[in-house]
Amino acid sequence: MAKRDYYDVLGVTKNASPDELKSAYRKLAVKYHPDKNPGNKTAEDKFKEASEAYGVLSDKSKKENYDNFGHAAFENGGGGRGGFGGFGGFNSTDFSDIFEDFFGDFGGRGRGSSRRGNSNNRGSDLRYDLTITLEEAYLGKKQNIQFSTSEKCNTCKGNGSKPGYNPDRCTYCGGNGRVRSNQGFFTVQQTCPQCSGSGEEITNPCSDCNGQGNKQTTKKISVTIPKGVDDGTRIRLAGKGEAGVRGGGSGDLYLFVNVESHDLFKRSDVNLFFEFPISIADAALGTTIEIPTIDGKKAKIKIPDGTQDGKQFRLKGKGMPFMRRGDFGDLYVQVRTEVPVFLNKEQKELLERFRKIENEKSNPSIKKFFQKAKNFWKN
Repeated sequence: MAKRDYYDVLGVTKNASPDELKSAYRKLAVKYHPDKNPGNKTAEDKFKEASEAYGVLSDKSKKENYDNFGHAAFENGGGGRGGFGGFGGFNSTDFSDIFEDFFGDFGGRGRGSSRRGNSNNRGSDLRYDLTITLEEAYLGKKQNIQFSTSEKCNTCKGNGSKPGYNPDRCTYCGGNGRVRSNQGFFTVQQTCPQCSGSGEEITNPCSDCNGQGNKQTTKKISVTIPKGVDDGTRIRLAGKGEAGVRGGGSGDLYLFVNVESHDLFKRSDVNLFFEFPISIADAALGTTIEIPTIDGKKAKIKIPDGTQDGKQFRLKGKGMPFMRRGDFGDLYVQVRTEVPVFLNKEQKELLERFRKIENEKSNPSIKKFFQKAKNFWKN
């Protein structure tokens, strides 16, 4: 298949400037690079085609030959190999400049990134496990916590050098914070291994922090636990982690909240549950019970006569608060009928009299069960 015109490939005119050529190629290279299109043969071919076109048009002598003779200028040993390898005099510095932003797309750092305060010098994030009660989760609370961390050295103000001195330019990267290395045809930029991207070296280290810019310390802060916090909730406190190294930003502190189990209430999201035992007499005749609520108060529930074991009653708005909202979940009370034990003689006699006078209407579930059993035996 005949090769496309190189100018058409890049989408530029013959009068395009070197900067226009570079910009056009960069857009295509970023779009069709194999790393962004794994396994896509069409994208790979377009990337090779664009690279070949730019390799010719970016070179003054090759461009002149191409303008005069077209693709024939590079056939039969005429100055290029074609395909992905046909760059000839393609300047590797230009190539690196083109791909600097491209690699930044993957690494999170473009050409305009600042050396001071870069992510490589950012302080570490910290974790603090905090255990609270269910009542504290209901009410919310403020609590002072204490933990070990690193803070900016007061003597050198965090730059790592003795007072009156400043860090020197890194001799390995020349103060750029990044170094270039050749990997075949590609030129790749990486963070300087000597200065960790800061572009600076400490030649007169601070005696208090040994040139680190930070010192270990015990830190005390007050934290606010919001109402309604649940077990396993993570709270982020930005900038409360370890201080960064020589101008790097501070890390974050993460509070992991553990809510203790409660002797009475069971929690599910914002709803609370508990079981309330009642006697057979109260279940049969009905009664009014007084129950505790999580806010430390009491609530009344009317138990109608004939209430069965396991019956659940809902108290709206008596559960846990929604975090950062004004409403509440519900409280569910499940009745458990307790069969009496250790009966005295009089109690037994009364139950015997009751058993003799009770009828099927008093126990509809029992009647229904035995009817099903009779049908089963009959079949």
